[in-house]
Amino acid sequence: IIAFYSLIYLVMICSDYTGYPFPTAPPVDPFAKIRVDDCGKTKGCFRYGKPGCNAETCDYFLSYRRIGADVEFELSADTDGWVAVGFSSDKKMGGDDVMACVHDDNGRVRIQHFYNVGQWAKEIQRNPARDEEGVFENNRVTCRFKRPVYVPREETIVDLHLSWYYLFAWGPAIQGSITRHDIDSPPVSERVVSIYKYEDIFMPSAAYQTFSSPFCLLLIVALTFYLLMGTP
Repeated sequence: IIAFYSLIYLVMICSDYTGYPFPTAPPVDPFAKIRVDDCGKTKGCFRYGKPGCNAETCDYFLSYRRIGADVEFELSADTDGWVAVGFSSDKKMGGDDVMACVHDDNGRVRIQHFYNVGQWAKEIQRNPARDEEGVFENNRVTCRFKRPVYVPREETIVDLHLSWYYLFAWGPAIQGSITRHDIDSPPVSERVVSIYKYEDIFMPSAAYQTFSSPFCLLLIVALTFYLLMGTP
């Protein structure tokens, strides 16, 4: 016995022992930033905000790409509450399948599934999201998740191999529960979106919208002419 403890003592001295080597937890991978140079090439993107904005500067950003039997979505918005995408058969809120990334009071970003009942979003316990990750940084909620392309027929979960209008929304949260979106008329995709077609679509926010329609141009010309000529 004395010889055994002597051997242990010698091992500790020779190995410069400083204490019992507790195992360390593996490092946690940081949230990989959303790449926008892939937009229109290997994934489809929607950008809403200032011209030339990216996933970190747009008011709202969404990307999608097919990965095997799944579709991977990336969402980001200038908010401390929640950011969401809805899949709709029309351009109006109501009867829509919605995936939302919600920043809770513990600092986490959770992926939740909702169904729009009229103007109210009801959380659905059956959540098709997987491989979920999210982060709240620089007053932005950003997340990434996958969901299956095909699902069994279900009223609250659409088949993504079909084309849908995409509804884009974001807003504040109270104790991890979503509240009304930030703007009265959230942006909507101009046409139905196919996950088999990758585009990079920019939608200017209200602050950057210009009078580009022929009617507006005619109105501006007429008003300018009126001001220059003066009133009779």
